[in-house]
This record gives sequence, structure tokens and C-alpha cells, in this order.
Amino acid sequence: MSDPHLPSEAEIVERVQESPTIFTLRLRFTDPAEHAAYRFAPGQFNMLYLYGVGEVPISIVSDPGDEHLFDHTIRVVGRVTKGLAQLKTGDRLGIRGPYGRGWPLKEAEGRDVLIVTGGLGCAPTVSVINYVMRRRERFGQLVIIQGVKHANDLIWREQYERWSAVKDTQVLIAADVGVQLWPWHVGRITELFSMAQVESSRAVAMMCGPEGMMEVAVDHLCGRGVAENAIWLSMERSMHCAVGLCGHCQVGGKFVCKDGPVFNYPEIKTLFRAEGF
Repeated sequence: MSDPHLPSEAEIVERVQESPTIFTLRLRFTDPAEHAAYRFAPGQFNMLYLYGVGEVPISIVSDPGDEHLFDHTIRVVGRVTKGLAQLKTGDRLGIRGPYGRGWPLKEAEGRDVLIVTGGLGCAPTVSVINYVMRRRERFGQLVIIQGVKHANDLIWREQYERWSAVKDTQVLIAADVGVQLWPWHVGRITELFSMAQVESSRAVAMMCGPEGMMEVAVDHLCGRGVAENAIWLSMERSMHCAVGLCGHCQVGGKFVCKDGPVFNYPEIKTLFRAEGF
């Protein structure tokens, strides 16, 4: 990233429609030298700039070991994402990034890893799963817990099935509302914690999703003996500048764009439960 304020041009190499409102863009910088030099960590994000419309922060879901492309999975929720949804293979857009602090994957090596995701906001943890899967021998048990409101909201079903077949990997999925032939649990995501096959004293938990869900999940994990400093949260706020200047994403004295989006739970414990932050 030569200038954090200026977007670089990237080309859409592949577009995948994941669901009626969610799609994935596989991107490559048009400048070969810039693409070769690009580096990111799982949990970081880019600002995607649509010329004449605006820009929006989107998590990087691909593995940093993929030297050919980098991926963004996007849900259509506003003006910019609606515009991005109209782009096709070969179209170009602007990229600023990567920004923020990612997941503590080096510190997690040799330990059990518990991934907890609620709702449709699972992109920040997909990068973790991809990272661990490609370096499976470095980690202990991997438990992936995903909760959705309705069974039809679940995307990447084939990936979950493929992940569950990997040695020392457990996939637990819950839907508040099931459908016919739904193969997983029907109920709340918190009902899955008792099924997780991890050793609490050596587990590292990484989670994202609605803050109410994460707050309840933290209580469950701490109750099972997971240390507070072994719990990491990916926070969401309205990020406009991505470099800590505009203040839109401020949480207390911290900025989600540069101090996060991944935070160690003790860092934000008092703010996490305070109304207004």
C-alpha cells in the first residue's frame, strides 16, 4: 500500500453468487508489481471503491498464502454494495488496504481453535478457517460453530461439509428456524457450546457476529474455563477513512479501523457491555 488514502485499481477475475444477496469477488491488482507486493493477514479488511459511488470496508476472506488472487464476500445492504453487485468479470474497482489488526494466528499455533460466528457476518472468520486448513499440522482441534436465524441463510454449505471431513475438525451449525432435510441443529447457537470438543485450558476462541450474541458466547466460554485473554472478537462499526482520522468507528478511546477490527476481549471488556459504545 503506497498511499493509504489513494485506491489502486483491481480487476474482477471471478464472480461467485453465493446466495440471492451475497456474492464473492475474486480480485487481482492490474499493476503486476503491486499485486506481487500485496500482503495481508487474516482478519484485516480492504476499502472497496466504486468509481462515482463511494467506498465500503469489506473483510478479506481468502488465505494470505494465495499469491494469485484475493477474495471479498459481500452482502448487498446499501448504495455501494448494490453497485458492486452489478459488476461483472473483467470490470475494475478501486482498493485501499489492507487495514487493521488481524487474528492472533501465530499465538494460536499448537492450541485448540474455536471459531464462533453468528448471523451472516461470517467473512472475518472464513479467513481464519482457510488459514488453519492450509496449515492444519500447526494447530490442535479446530471447532467451527456457526449460527443463523433461518436455515436458508446459510451459505458455503459445501465448504462446511468439506471442513467437517478434515481430521481433528468439528463443525457445529444451528438455525433458529430449520427446514426440511436440514442436517444440523435447530435452536440457538449457545446450545452448541456443550458439544464443542476442545480442551478449554488450551483453547483460543475467535468470534464475530452481532454483539449481543458475542456477549452471551463470551459468558458461556468463560464459564467453561476459557481464559478471557484467549478470546478475540472482530468488531463492526461504520468505517469511513480506515486510518483513524474521521472518528466514525471510535469505541471509547479506540478506533475499530486501526486498533481492531480484531480485539482481545480484556481490551474492550468494559466498553463491550456499555450501552452507547
